[in-house]
Amino acid sequence: MKKVLVLEDEANIRSFVVLNLKRAGYETVEAGSGEEALELLKQHPDIRLALLDVMLPGIDGFEVCHRIRASNSKVGIIMLTARTQEMDKVTGLMTGADDYVTKPFSPAELTARVDALSRRLGGDTAPVDNGEISQPPFLLNTRNRTLSKNGQRIKLTQVEYSVMKLFMDNPGKALSREEILESVWGRDYYGEVKIVDVNIRRLRLKVEDDPTNPTYITTVWGFGYKWGF
Repeated sequence: MKKVLVLEDEANIRSFVVLNLKRAGYETVEAGSGEEALELLKQHPDIRLALLDVMLPGIDGFEVCHRIRASNSKVGIIMLTARTQEMDKVTGLMTGADDYVTKPFSPAELTARVDALSRRLGGDTAPVDNGEISQPPFLLNTRNRTLSKNGQRIKLTQVEYSVMKLFMDNPGKALSREEILESVWGRDYYGEVKIVDVNIRRLRLKVEDDPTNPTYITTVWGFGYKWGF
């Protein structure tokens, strides 16, 4: 059973989220503060996914996300944000979150987003690919889902890995934002296409020599992006 950390300081919202995740077949670990969440992550190394509320007393959701990413790139992270807080969405994604859900949300939407991210993280029945994709200076190992540049490992989240694999499977091809969204996030993704742009910004910070003047992930204006090989 997949284990999900639920970080939410409002007990009624946390109970609502936990109830619906349990109904969907997930095991849950509850935290009411950022400090408690970080401690529980140490106690439960098998946590696969974390739902993090942004607005918290003490250590907020952004900082918890940042600390998770500093030590673990494989945990899936969904931020819970208020509908009017547009910058929270971008900040959360740039901090390392994989997705966000805006409040108020329906049980069906929340469960669908958790299910979709769980599948993108590799699932229990994901097929094993034993190959490598070499496009110097990059090497993508599709067996252990890692990326290296000039022999140096680049730390990627599992969603970032999926975007990179899509690019490296299609060198020189212009990919629309909608194509990237469908390929990586799935046809049933409830969110907005802007999540593609934020993940591209995040990837450029990791793979480009000069992220302000990208040469590997180039923009096709009014359309999408191209892996520049």
